[in-house]
Amino acid sequence: MKDMTAEQDCRCGCTASESLDLKDAMALSARLAEPVPEVEDIALSKAAGRILAQPVCSAFPVPRFDNSAMDGFALSSSALEGAGPWELRVTGRVAAGFSGAPVASGDAVRIFTGAPLPKGTDTVVMQEHVVLVSDRVQINRRPVKGAHVRRQGEEVTQGAEILPIGCRMTPRAIAVAASGGVGRVTVRRRVRVALLNSGDEVQPAGEPLSDAQIPDVNGPMLAALLSRPDTDLVMHRHVPDTLDAHLETLAQASAVADLVVTTGGVSVGVEDHMRAAAALLDGRIDIPSVALKPGKPVEVGQIGAARWLGLPGNPMSAFVTVTLLGLPLLDALCGTPGAQRLHRVRVLNTVRHQPGRSEVRPAVLDATGCSVTIGGPVHSGRMTPIVLADGCVLIPADAEALSPGDMVDFLPFNQRI
Repeated sequence: MKDMTAEQDCRCGCTASESLDLKDAMALSARLAEPVPEVEDIALSKAAGRILAQPVCSAFPVPRFDNSAMDGFALSSSALEGAGPWELRVTGRVAAGFSGAPVASGDAVRIFTGAPLPKGTDTVVMQEHVVLVSDRVQINRRPVKGAHVRRQGEEVTQGAEILPIGCRMTPRAIAVAASGGVGRVTVRRRVRVALLNSGDEVQPAGEPLSDAQIPDVNGPMLAALLSRPDTDLVMHRHVPDTLDAHLETLAQASAVADLVVTTGGVSVGVEDHMRAAAALLDGRIDIPSVALKPGKPVEVGQIGAARWLGLPGNPMSAFVTVTLLGLPLLDALCGTPGAQRLHRVRVLNTVRHQPGRSEVRPAVLDATGCSVTIGGPVHSGRMTPIVLADGCVLIPADAEALSPGDMVDFLPFNQRI
């Protein structure tokens, strides 16, 4: 199996001297994949969570026509001669969804929010600023010409790009497309993902366990992370701890998926068969290991035409590495690279750290959202510390301590994580 990286000292005293610095590994992971080339045309109503493969352009100007921004009275500002007050005849009404007849100079019409401005008018006076008596309206203050009028095309001109390639179709993006009269969008096809869990000691959660077995945490956790509107989980299997089983299942997965995610078997133990199976399949390694705690035994590479993410077997290590390395890789395949964003935040508490590897710890934001309280060191197999966390901080490899007021990188957990 070919290693595509140059050797770097991870400075942690371990034997895997080719470990990459965490920041370097995160940047490389996001660059390793190209978006899947196939696209599909779908209805906007079905586009939630999908990634645009073509820009979206407005079908018409937004607003489509001059319309009233208030309930009030539409008139021509030129009709208000002299110092005022002014009294105008009210000759009609225009509601949203209907067009009004032209208005003669010196007259006014009652108009409601969103209704088209009738020909012969250029200004709307709020109903709170007039006195209406029978069929006449009295105006005591001169309005500014064009007041309370939304002009045609003032937000978007016809044909203008309103959503770029790579945009995820969030509810906000769907609203923008709909406002531009767009009913269908062109998106990347869903990325096909295969998930393989190894370990004879794990059993499905809730199943009876022997004295030597534990619940499968990685399977449901990763399936939840990888099941998204822009992905298709085409395979999810548990692999027995034999080389033959790993070899057969890994070959099947790499033949049907764009991304193969595996857990366990990427270290150097006798029972670590995933690395050996990948080598027998002529797999390539781009990231052989990361100077990271927890999660050092992680690999990113390629098997056949599929990208491969080899995660550690311990649940916390798997969670950390899939969050920092796997999700950027998946986003790149989906066509939206750079979706992960680190934020600089201020540290509120004192933190001790053993230099050598970058360390990930859970953190809780304060009310301002600009400062964090950092939790203690995490155990690679314990998940409870992250349940109430708002995200995780990345403690630099060379830091011996963080003090209140220091700045640190923070990766917020979104609602899906």
